[in-house]
Amino acid sequence: MANVVVVIDMVKGFLQEGNNLYCGDDARGIIPNVQRLIEREQAEGGVVLFLCDTHDPDDLEFEMFPVHCVRGTEEPEVIPELAGYEGRIIAKRRYSAFFETDLEKTLQSLRPEKVIICGVCTDICVMHTAADARNRDYRVEMPTDCVASFDQNAHINALQHMEKILGVTLTESTQP
Repeated sequence: MANVVVVIDMVKGFLQEGNNLYCGDDARGIIPNVQRLIEREQAEGGVVLFLCDTHDPDDLEFEMFPVHCVRGTEEPEVIPELAGYEGRIIAKRRYSAFFETDLEKTLQSLRPEKVIICGVCTDICVMHTAADARNRDYRVEMPTDCVASFDQNAHINALQHMEKILGVTLTESTQP
């Protein structure tokens, strides 16, 4: 049973300057850590799944957030720094990577020892995906140096919530 790394929204729409929901330069700082995590897990036989925010042009989410990651644009694409890694790309349209995707079926077939979640935004898509993974009884780890958000306070609160309420194990990318 290898681990599965679920990479959440490490896409151009969130991590390339000039896009409506650019997470900022601090968020880009996690990229080398995510690369290191992917390399370590793949060397040990782990599987990488890239979950990419992908919306229709009239998505109701745009009533809350600016238009972003619209299907057919470059924004839902994995950032160039990660695009060269072997991994399956799964489009998602809501906060949780489990909602109306085949993530659940994929994890059931892989039967991972644990699910390692990384990416952006800690307090939104990362946390909702972690909650749904825990609700499905997966062991979930989250390297804290591999997640980021727009708002540092919300990031910290989300990490605390995931650890204390959801039972997510917080680690660092340098830890096995």
